Amino acid sequence: MEQSYYFGNRERIYQGIEDNSLLVLFAGHAPRQSADQYYNFFCNRNFLYATGCNEEGIILLAERRAGKISETLYLRRPDLLAERWSGRRLKADEAIAISGIQRIAYLDQFQSEFHQRATSSQFDQLYLDLTKLTAEEPANEEHRFAHSCQKEYPAFPVRNIHLHFSHLRAIKQPCEIAAMRESIRITGEAIRAMMRASRPGMWEYQYKAIFDHVLTDHDVLEPGFPPIISAGQNNFCIHYYSYSGQAQDGDMVLNDVGARWKGIVNDVSRAWPCNGKFTERQRLLYECALRSSDYMFSIIKPGMLHEDVDRLAREHNYEQLHQLGLVDSYEEIGKLMWHGGAHHVGLDVHDDVVRGGPLQPGMIFCVDIGIYCEEWGIGFRLEDNCLVTEDGCENLSRHIPRTIKEIEAAMAK
Repeated sequence: MEQSYYFGNRERIYQGIEDNSLLVLFAGHAPRQSADQYYNFFCNRNFLYATGCNEEGIILLAERRAGKISETLYLRRPDLLAERWSGRRLKADEAIAISGIQRIAYLDQFQSEFHQRATSSQFDQLYLDLTKLTAEEPANEEHRFAHSCQKEYPAFPVRNIHLHFSHLRAIKQPCEIAAMRESIRITGEAIRAMMRASRPGMWEYQYKAIFDHVLTDHDVLEPGFPPIISAGQNNFCIHYYSYSGQAQDGDMVLNDVGARWKGIVNDVSRAWPCNGKFTERQRLLYECALRSSDYMFSIIKPGMLHEDVDRLAREHNYEQLHQLGLVDSYEEIGKLMWHGGAHHVGLDVHDDVVRGGPLQPGMIFCVDIGIYCEEWGIGFRLEDNCLVTEDGCENLSRHIPRTIKEIEAAMAK
């Protein structure tokens, strides 16, 4: 992304804090895995959204006073010995070029400079990005810092800016939409390659190897999320990561995958018979999912309630599955549809944005129709990425083979 993207993001972020306030954002640290081995670093997405600086440990301190903003980015100091082991560190001129933040300091200066501001009479409150997925989740750097501040500066209130980020990230900017299109194009190339190679007896890890190879050929060094690639009975595990099964003749292969491009992630699901030809029952169920997906793309538009997307998809799919005699009433739809499918995508695959309420132009979310018929031994999902436009919507992943005719043709090449 260009520097202007991050500069504009920060301008919008600062609109969410009051005068005489401080804002501190953390890039985060990689947790320890075992012994002296650490997980790969994954930058806090809101920090990345604000700065573009994807490096462990760095901190942003922003001050808002009398309507004016002052910013400091705290980097790790250059350390030749440490950099021999773990790679070169972000330099001051590089951080300025990426983020547009003009004042650069070092991490060992942060605590004293923060203390100076927190104990002055110029600032009334501190904003932090505080969030937990579950109550049992260990405290992260933001929560530890909040706890420390409440202890050291009890008269200095801490406020949470996370909801403001969630509102901002819900509407994608033109450069984010362009990055999404490119990430989907690369994902489509990988899916087509897996389709072309598919055959009975192929192992799931072989499909994954093809997916990974295509991504690296397009300068994508890691996927947007761990790919879900399964066959046969393994399709009945929604989040399956073992890659240890073998596709038998007649099995369907399920893919739930996405590339990351310029930080932006898509999420596309496709399914196909490993031998290249749908059976009658596979065809019946797949056509139900396809018609329901197409129906949703025909009705989604600004003003529709986000929570209605899942409901309308389930109702449309129910009518078809009922005609096949697989469910007797709508209350039984959970036997065949195990999950919803209207989550936002962006910097995260399940993008951390405000959910619910009316759809707005610029939102991108998944239309995901999953059917899991254990009675017939067939489980799959059809998932596409939906961009809400001014007067309707666009299926951004429509060019990835999704009809039976398109899939069988792609596999025949």
